[in-house]
Amino acid sequence: MGDKFKNRNKNKRKDSLKVLLGGIKNELDQNVAKNEEPSQEVVNTLSANFANIPIEQIEVNPDQPRKNFDATDLDDLKKSIEIHGLIQPITVRRMTADQYQLISGERRWRASKLAELEEIPAFIRVANDAEMMEMALVENTHRADLNPIEIAITYHRLVNEFDLTHEKLAQRVESSRTSVTNYMRLLKLPEEVQKALKDQKISMGHARALIGIDDYAGQVAVLNTVLEEGLSVRALENLIRKSKEDKAPKVAKKSNLPDEYVHVQDRLSRYLGSKIGMKRDHKTGKGSITITFADDGDLNRLLDLIEE
Repeated sequence: MGDKFKNRNKNKRKDSLKVLLGGIKNELDQNVAKNEEPSQEVVNTLSANFANIPIEQIEVNPDQPRKNFDATDLDDLKKSIEIHGLIQPITVRRMTADQYQLISGERRWRASKLAELEEIPAFIRVANDAEMMEMALVENTHRADLNPIEIAITYHRLVNEFDLTHEKLAQRVESSRTSVTNYMRLLKLPEEVQKALKDQKISMGHARALIGIDDYAGQVAVLNTVLEEGLSVRALENLIRKSKEDKAPKVAKKSNLPDEYVHVQDRLSRYLGSKIGMKRDHKTGKGSITITFADDGDLNRLLDLIEE
Protein backbone atom coordinates (compact mmCIF):
# COMPACT_ATOMS: atom_id res chain seq x y z
CA MET A 1 0.00 0.00 0.00
CA GLY A 2 2.80 2.38 0.96
CA ASP A 3 4.68 1.76 -2.30
CA LYS A 4 1.52 2.32 -4.37
CA PHE A 5 0.86 5.62 -2.60
CA LYS A 6 4.50 6.65 -3.08
CA ASN A 7 4.42 5.77 -6.78
CA ARG A 8 1.13 7.64 -7.23
CA ASN A 9 2.65 10.77 -5.69
CA LYS A 10 5.74 10.32 -7.84
CA ASN A 11 3.61 10.08 -10.97
CA LYS A 12 1.70 13.21 -9.94
CA ARG A 13 4.99 15.11 -9.55
CA LYS A 14 6.09 13.91 -12.99
CA ASP A 15 2.79 15.04 -14.54
CA SER A 16 3.06 18.42 -12.80
CA LEU A 17 6.62 18.86 -14.04
CA LYS A 18 5.54 17.91 -17.56
CA VAL A 19 2.82 20.55 -17.50
CA LEU A 20 5.26 23.10 -16.05
CA LEU A 21 7.90 22.44 -18.71
CA GLY A 22 5.21 22.53 -21.40
CA GLY A 23 4.16 25.97 -20.21
CA ILE A 24 7.78 27.11 -20.19
CA LYS A 25 8.23 25.88 -23.77
CA ASN A 26 5.25 28.02 -24.80
CA GLU A 27 6.73 31.04 -23.02
CA LEU A 28 10.12 30.44 -24.65
CA ASP A 29 8.46 30.23 -28.06
CA GLN A 30 6.90 33.62 -27.40
CA ASN A 31 10.29 35.00 -26.26
CA VAL A 32 11.89 33.75 -29.47
CA ALA A 33 9.13 35.29 -31.60
CA LYS A 34 9.35 38.65 -29.81
CA ASN A 35 13.16 38.52 -29.40
CA GLU A 36 12.75 38.96 -25.64
CA GLU A 37 14.82 37.59 -22.76
CA PRO A 38 13.18 34.86 -20.61
CA SER A 39 11.92 35.61 -17.12
CA GLN A 40 13.85 34.72 -13.97
CA GLU A 41 11.21 32.07 -13.18
CA VAL A 42 11.85 30.33 -16.51
CA VAL A 43 15.61 30.42 -16.02
CA ASN A 44 15.32 29.01 -12.47
CA THR A 45 13.08 26.17 -13.62
CA LEU A 46 15.35 25.25 -16.54
CA SER A 47 18.41 25.24 -14.30
CA ALA A 48 16.90 22.74 -11.86
CA ASN A 49 15.05 20.43 -14.27
CA PHE A 50 15.81 18.67 -17.51
CA ALA A 51 13.54 17.94 -20.46
CA ASN A 52 13.58 15.07 -22.94
CA ILE A 53 14.45 16.48 -26.36
CA PRO A 54 14.19 14.66 -29.72
CA ILE A 55 17.76 13.72 -30.51
CA GLU A 56 17.48 14.76 -34.16
CA GLN A 57 16.72 18.35 -33.05
CA ILE A 58 20.21 18.70 -31.51
CA GLU A 59 23.19 19.89 -33.53
CA VAL A 60 26.88 19.78 -32.61
CA ASN A 61 28.58 23.01 -31.61
CA PRO A 62 31.01 23.80 -34.48
CA ASP A 63 33.36 25.49 -31.99
CA GLN A 64 33.66 22.35 -29.85
CA PRO A 65 37.43 21.85 -29.45
CA ARG A 66 37.16 18.09 -29.06
CA LYS A 67 36.90 16.41 -32.45
CA ASN A 68 37.94 12.79 -31.87
CA PHE A 69 36.03 10.26 -29.77
CA ASP A 70 37.36 6.79 -28.99
CA ALA A 71 35.17 4.18 -30.72
CA THR A 72 35.59 1.57 -27.96
CA ASP A 73 34.77 4.11 -25.27
CA LEU A 74 31.62 5.18 -27.16
CA ASP A 75 30.55 1.56 -27.62
CA ASP A 76 30.96 0.86 -23.87
CA LEU A 77 28.87 3.92 -23.03
CA LYS A 78 26.26 2.93 -25.64
CA LYS A 79 25.86 -0.51 -24.02
CA SER A 80 25.55 1.07 -20.59
CA ILE A 81 22.90 3.52 -21.84
CA GLU A 82 20.93 0.65 -23.40
CA ILE A 83 20.79 -1.03 -19.98
CA HIS A 84 20.59 1.84 -17.51
CA GLY A 85 19.58 4.86 -19.58
CA LEU A 86 21.54 8.13 -19.60
CA ILE A 87 22.32 9.14 -16.01
CA GLN A 88 23.87 12.57 -16.67
CA PRO A 89 21.81 14.86 -18.94
CA ILE A 90 23.54 16.85 -21.66
CA THR A 91 23.31 20.65 -21.82
CA VAL A 92 22.01 22.44 -24.90
CA ARG A 93 21.40 25.99 -26.03
CA ARG A 94 17.96 26.76 -27.45
CA MET A 95 18.42 28.17 -30.97
CA THR A 96 14.85 28.14 -32.35
CA ALA A 97 11.55 26.59 -31.31
CA ASP A 98 12.67 23.12 -32.49
CA GLN A 99 16.45 23.41 -32.74
CA TYR A 100 19.11 23.08 -30.07
CA GLN A 101 22.91 23.25 -30.05
CA LEU A 102 25.16 21.22 -27.76
CA ILE A 103 27.00 23.07 -25.02
CA SER A 104 28.36 20.03 -23.19
CA GLY A 105 27.89 16.25 -23.40
CA GLU A 106 28.78 15.45 -27.02
CA ARG A 107 30.18 12.05 -26.01
CA ARG A 108 26.90 11.19 -24.26
CA TRP A 109 24.92 12.52 -27.23
CA ARG A 110 26.93 10.41 -29.71
CA ALA A 111 26.57 7.27 -27.57
CA SER A 112 22.82 7.89 -27.23
CA LYS A 113 22.53 8.11 -31.02
CA LEU A 114 24.41 4.79 -31.30
CA ALA A 115 21.94 3.34 -28.77
CA GLU A 116 19.18 4.59 -31.13
CA LEU A 117 17.45 6.72 -28.49
CA GLU A 118 14.72 8.91 -29.91
CA GLU A 119 14.92 11.42 -27.04
CA ILE A 120 17.72 12.48 -24.72
CA PRO A 121 17.52 14.23 -21.32
CA ALA A 122 18.95 17.75 -21.50
CA PHE A 123 19.30 20.93 -19.48
CA ILE A 124 18.27 23.87 -21.64
CA ARG A 125 20.15 27.15 -21.73
CA VAL A 126 18.52 30.19 -23.33
CA ALA A 127 20.14 33.24 -24.90
CA ASN A 128 21.67 35.98 -22.73
CA ASP A 129 20.93 34.15 -19.49
CA ALA A 130 24.45 33.52 -18.18
CA GLU A 131 24.29 35.57 -15.01
CA MET A 132 20.76 34.50 -14.04
CA MET A 133 21.50 30.83 -14.78
CA GLU A 134 24.68 30.86 -12.71
CA MET A 135 22.81 32.31 -9.74
CA ALA A 136 20.05 29.72 -10.11
CA LEU A 137 22.52 26.85 -10.31
CA VAL A 138 24.42 28.03 -7.23
CA GLU A 139 21.12 28.20 -5.34
CA ASN A 140 20.32 24.72 -6.63
CA THR A 141 23.41 23.24 -4.93
CA HIS A 142 22.02 24.15 -1.51
CA ARG A 143 18.87 22.09 -1.91
CA ALA A 144 18.60 19.42 0.78
CA ASP A 145 17.07 16.77 -1.49
CA LEU A 146 19.91 16.58 -4.03
CA ASN A 147 21.81 13.30 -4.26
CA PRO A 148 25.62 13.30 -4.81
CA ILE A 149 25.29 12.75 -8.59
CA GLU A 150 22.90 15.69 -8.94
CA ILE A 151 25.34 17.88 -7.00
CA ALA A 152 28.22 16.65 -9.17
CA ILE A 153 26.26 17.40 -12.36
CA THR A 154 25.47 20.91 -11.13
CA TYR A 155 29.14 21.54 -10.25
CA HIS A 156 30.14 20.22 -13.67
CA ARG A 157 27.75 22.61 -15.39
CA LEU A 158 29.02 25.60 -13.41
CA VAL A 159 32.65 24.79 -14.21
CA ASN A 160 32.08 24.12 -17.91
CA GLU A 161 29.38 26.63 -18.78
CA PHE A 162 30.77 29.55 -16.80
CA ASP A 163 34.49 28.85 -17.05
CA LEU A 164 35.07 28.53 -13.30
CA THR A 165 38.04 26.90 -11.62
CA HIS A 166 37.37 24.47 -8.77
CA GLU A 167 38.66 27.13 -6.38
CA LYS A 168 36.27 29.80 -7.68
CA LEU A 169 33.38 27.35 -7.72
CA ALA A 170 34.08 26.38 -4.10
CA GLN A 171 33.81 30.06 -3.14
CA ARG A 172 30.52 30.46 -5.04
CA VAL A 173 28.86 27.43 -3.42
CA GLU A 174 30.44 28.07 0.01
CA SER A 175 32.30 24.77 0.09
CA SER A 176 35.92 23.60 0.05
CA ARG A 177 37.88 23.04 -3.15
CA THR A 178 38.52 19.43 -2.08
CA SER A 179 34.80 18.78 -1.66
CA VAL A 180 34.05 20.25 -5.10
CA THR A 181 36.76 18.12 -6.72
CA ASN A 182 35.57 14.96 -4.95
CA TYR A 183 32.00 15.50 -6.18
CA MET A 184 33.08 16.13 -9.77
CA ARG A 185 35.27 13.01 -9.81
CA LEU A 186 32.08 10.98 -9.34
CA LEU A 187 31.13 11.75 -12.95
CA LYS A 188 34.20 9.83 -14.16
CA LEU A 189 32.80 6.64 -12.65
CA PRO A 190 30.92 4.14 -14.88
CA GLU A 191 27.20 4.73 -15.38
CA GLU A 192 26.49 1.61 -13.30
CA VAL A 193 28.26 3.11 -10.27
CA GLN A 194 26.62 6.52 -10.74
CA LYS A 195 23.18 4.90 -10.92
CA ALA A 196 23.82 2.87 -7.75
CA LEU A 197 24.84 6.05 -5.93
CA LYS A 198 21.88 7.98 -7.29
CA ASP A 199 19.50 5.17 -6.21
CA GLN A 200 21.13 5.14 -2.74
CA LYS A 201 22.31 1.55 -3.12
CA ILE A 202 25.81 2.73 -2.20
CA SER A 203 27.08 5.75 -0.28
CA MET A 204 29.37 8.60 -1.24
CA GLY A 205 32.11 6.78 0.71
CA HIS A 206 31.68 3.66 -1.45
CA ALA A 207 31.84 5.74 -4.64
CA ARG A 208 34.99 7.57 -3.55
CA ALA A 209 36.65 4.23 -2.76
CA LEU A 210 35.72 2.87 -6.21
CA ILE A 211 37.43 5.87 -7.83
CA GLY A 212 40.68 4.35 -6.54
CA ILE A 213 40.31 1.40 -8.96
CA ASP A 214 42.08 2.17 -12.23
CA ASP A 215 39.93 0.43 -14.85
CA TYR A 216 36.23 0.57 -15.81
CA ALA A 217 35.68 -3.21 -15.67
CA GLY A 218 37.29 -3.44 -12.24
CA GLN A 219 35.07 -0.68 -10.85
CA VAL A 220 31.92 -2.40 -12.11
CA ALA A 221 33.06 -5.82 -10.85
CA VAL A 222 33.80 -4.50 -7.35
CA LEU A 223 30.49 -2.57 -7.34
CA ASN A 224 28.67 -5.86 -7.96
CA THR A 225 30.56 -7.41 -5.04
CA VAL A 226 29.53 -4.51 -2.79
CA LEU A 227 25.87 -4.89 -3.81
CA GLU A 228 25.83 -8.69 -3.52
CA GLU A 229 27.65 -8.88 -0.17
CA GLY A 230 26.48 -5.61 1.37
CA LEU A 231 30.03 -4.45 2.06
CA SER A 232 30.59 -1.45 4.30
CA VAL A 233 32.87 1.38 3.16
CA ARG A 234 35.64 0.08 5.44
CA ALA A 235 35.28 -3.46 4.07
CA LEU A 236 35.37 -2.12 0.51
CA GLU A 237 38.53 -0.11 1.22
CA ASN A 238 40.17 -3.22 2.68
CA LEU A 239 39.13 -5.27 -0.37
CA ILE A 240 40.63 -2.70 -2.77
CA ARG A 241 43.83 -2.41 -0.73
CA LYS A 242 44.29 -6.19 -0.62
CA SER A 243 43.65 -6.45 -4.38
CA LYS A 244 46.34 -3.85 -5.07
CA GLU A 245 48.77 -5.61 -2.76
CA ASP A 246 48.15 -8.92 -4.54
CA LYS A 247 48.84 -7.29 -7.92
CA ALA A 248 51.97 -5.47 -6.75
CA PRO A 249 55.32 -6.92 -7.89
CA LYS A 250 56.63 -9.34 -5.32
CA VAL A 251 59.89 -8.29 -3.69
CA ALA A 252 62.46 -11.01 -4.00
CA LYS A 253 63.36 -12.67 -0.74
CA LYS A 254 66.80 -11.89 0.52
CA SER A 255 69.21 -14.68 -0.36
CA ASN A 256 70.91 -16.65 2.42
CA LEU A 257 73.96 -17.11 0.22
CA PRO A 258 77.17 -15.28 1.04
CA ASP A 259 77.77 -12.23 -1.13
CA GLU A 260 80.44 -13.92 -3.25
CA TYR A 261 78.02 -16.73 -4.14
CA VAL A 262 75.26 -14.27 -5.01
CA HIS A 263 77.77 -12.61 -7.35
CA VAL A 264 78.47 -15.96 -9.03
CA GLN A 265 74.73 -16.65 -9.33
CA ASP A 266 74.17 -13.28 -11.02
CA ARG A 267 77.10 -13.83 -13.42
CA LEU A 268 75.77 -17.24 -14.47
CA SER A 269 72.27 -15.81 -14.96
CA ARG A 270 73.57 -13.01 -17.17
CA TYR A 271 75.81 -15.34 -19.21
CA LEU A 272 73.19 -18.03 -19.78
CA GLY A 273 70.22 -15.66 -20.10
CA SER A 274 68.17 -17.80 -17.72
CA LYS A 275 67.05 -17.82 -14.13
CA ILE A 276 69.63 -19.50 -11.91
CA GLY A 277 68.92 -21.06 -8.54
CA MET A 278 71.74 -21.84 -6.14
CA LYS A 279 71.75 -23.69 -2.82
CA ARG A 280 74.71 -24.18 -0.50
CA ASP A 281 75.17 -25.90 2.83
CA HIS A 282 77.08 -23.40 4.93
CA LYS A 283 78.63 -26.20 7.04
CA THR A 284 79.96 -28.53 4.34
CA GLY A 285 80.17 -26.07 1.44
CA LYS A 286 78.24 -28.50 -0.78
CA GLY A 287 75.48 -27.15 -2.95
CA SER A 288 73.55 -27.27 -6.21
CA ILE A 289 72.84 -25.04 -9.18
CA THR A 290 69.44 -25.07 -10.96
CA ILE A 291 69.08 -23.69 -14.48
CA THR A 292 65.57 -22.84 -15.69
CA PHE A 293 64.65 -23.23 -19.39
CA ALA A 294 61.41 -22.34 -21.19
CA ASP A 295 61.18 -25.16 -23.75
CA ASP A 296 63.26 -27.62 -25.80
CA GLY A 297 64.58 -24.87 -28.01
CA ASP A 298 65.73 -22.91 -24.96
CA LEU A 299 67.38 -26.07 -23.58
CA ASN A 300 69.33 -26.56 -26.81
CA ARG A 301 70.44 -22.93 -26.63
CA LEU A 302 71.76 -23.50 -23.12
CA LEU A 303 73.58 -26.71 -24.17
CA ASP A 304 75.29 -24.86 -27.01
CA LEU A 305 76.51 -22.23 -24.57
CA ILE A 306 77.76 -24.79 -22.07
CA GLU A 307 79.56 -26.85 -24.73
CA GLU A 308 81.40 -23.88 -26.24
